[in-house]
Amino acid sequence: MIRPILIAAGLPWMACLAHAEAPAKATELFSLGRVWEVKLTFPAGQWEGLEPKGGIGGGPLGGRPGGAGGGLGGGPRGGFNPARMMAPAWLAALDGNKDGSVTREEFMGTFGRWGVEWDGKKEGYLTLDSIREGMNKALAMGGPGGGGFAPRLQAAEGLRNGLSGAAGMNFEYVHADLEIAGTRLTNVAVRYKGNGTFMGARMNDKKSLKVDLNEFVKGQKLAGQGKLNFHNNVTDASWMNEPLSYALYRAAGVPAPRTGYARVTVHAPGAKENAYLGLYSVVENPDNAWAEANFGTKKGAIFKPVTPTLFKDLGDDWKAYHQIYDPKTELTDAQKRRVQDFARFLTKGSDEEFARRLPEFIDVDEFSRFMAVTVWLSTLDSILTLGQNYVVYLHPKTDRFLFVPWDLDHSFGNFGLQGSQEEREQLSIRQPWSGENRFFERVMGVHAVQEAYLARLKEFQQTIFQPERIAKQVDEVAAVIRGAIQDESQEKLERFDKGVAGEAVGMNPFGGGRGGPGGPFGQPPKPIKGFVKERHRSVADQLAGKSEGLRIGQRGPGGPGGPDGPGGRRGGGGPGMFLAEPVRNLADVNKDERVSPTEWTAMAERWWGEWDLDKKGTLNEAQLAEGLAKVFPPPPGFGGPGRLPRQP
Repeated sequence: MIRPILIAAGLPWMACLAHAEAPAKATELFSLGRVWEVKLTFPAGQWEGLEPKGGIGGGPLGGRPGGAGGGLGGGPRGGFNPARMMAPAWLAALDGNKDGSVTREEFMGTFGRWGVEWDGKKEGYLTLDSIREGMNKALAMGGPGGGGFAPRLQAAEGLRNGLSGAAGMNFEYVHADLEIAGTRLTNVAVRYKGNGTFMGARMNDKKSLKVDLNEFVKGQKLAGQGKLNFHNNVTDASWMNEPLSYALYRAAGVPAPRTGYARVTVHAPGAKENAYLGLYSVVENPDNAWAEANFGTKKGAIFKPVTPTLFKDLGDDWKAYHQIYDPKTELTDAQKRRVQDFARFLTKGSDEEFARRLPEFIDVDEFSRFMAVTVWLSTLDSILTLGQNYVVYLHPKTDRFLFVPWDLDHSFGNFGLQGSQEEREQLSIRQPWSGENRFFERVMGVHAVQEAYLARLKEFQQTIFQPERIAKQVDEVAAVIRGAIQDESQEKLERFDKGVAGEAVGMNPFGGGRGGPGGPFGQPPKPIKGFVKERHRSVADQLAGKSEGLRIGQRGPGGPGGPDGPGGRRGGGGPGMFLAEPVRNLADVNKDERVSPTEWTAMAERWWGEWDLDKKGTLNEAQLAEGLAKVFPPPPGFGGPGRLPRQP
């Protein structure tokens, strides 16, 4: 049983540590009451070796300024084009007989059908809005009613899952020394980490890092930790979404990773001379050390799934499950069977049997706590939508699965690719997931789970979810980290101060994204203080029966066709947000901002001729990706035409 640790107000860990020694215990390392001084020293050539390998075209992707480029489809150096993630949706839409390839007949037939279906008003032409709405319906990968953009996130067998991994990028370890508070650890392993945060930092050196202390020197640890994660927080002007969200989960009794802060400096001969990269959050790695600290054993199994169809029956061969569940520990045959047994049970079990036996597979109390915080935070880059950013732990004694959050930079309703600000603030507490989701429909449909979950929401509304309590935490942490942010730049400090005060801040301009009021994703999300007030009010109304809340893509300003929604002018998510305008411009030969049937067919003919390079009469997924990379420029700030100047 996971016991809640409820904190009525204030943060007991805010007592600032006065001593300058390196942390001896995890509780010292993972404290939000101080900022650690960390220095990474790279031998000659190792700093350059951090650059990722792979990607379409075989070259590195998203390199640092002046570094190796390549890009997708031969794009500009350091550029990024999401063609690799779009290709599966295009293949699914164009491949009529589902044989894994697209014939010319299928290609032209689909475009012909789109030209008719997307002209909903029967005007005899397509407009920018009708193309956007049509693409969101035809190319969405999040399931019916998903209301957001769901790119491919599962990588090839053996590679890291996630956005960058699915694009073919491979992050490899290099050698370095790590110094913290004057204590030096030699020959540690360092690599880049992250997906969206890696893309967000593509134009500068402040990328997230994973440090393995014993990859090259066995048994080397710091404060009992063998691995450390340094997160760059490029998506969060406050630097607090992740640390405060993890603290909220732990206060709710969920064994979430612990966090701290560090100023990171880098020295690399000939490349970086004691360069200050900036303030990072230090996040506990969910590994055996984490498991032993929370469960008193290292024998459990740790998974990091990436799938929108969790615990779907895939048969008896573990190979079908391995990449999806991405185990972080060596699995026994019994642990593999437990995953398969639950998948079979969830997929095929009768409703009566499922309700009766579910507690044999899931720790219902812990799951209700996990769901209560996840839903309240409206953290939508998660298990609720894209099927990523969480950890599943199989307890060796109870043989039950527990759920733990991961990668929370988009918490507090901060994921602009899913829904509008209104939808995230008023996210339904009874159906918070997007589209059709067999896992949630079955598990949350069990009365005991629903009852426990709603009970936790009611309890936490009166305790840890109090807006005043969270606002106080924001102010306390801000006082600790403000100096480190000021040392990064005055512009970042100004954005930070606005976020702390509760003023909306546009998208991060330091990694190449637009820094205007809304960037490419419409209106900027509210910072923590503003969000928690509205979210607390919405959840209270839903619990009292005064409101049903909103599902992603349901209605309102961010609903389909609304101004901020998937079909709207400003875009709240969906592939049409990125693709509609370039498609309209490519097809609109006479530049009257309308696409006639003749223009539409001619564009499809051109594409087929340009994409079918080997003249075999079929296109596979890789060829579609190459074709898409040729005709679609990267979104502004992602490299390529129209990108912002690189930041120093």
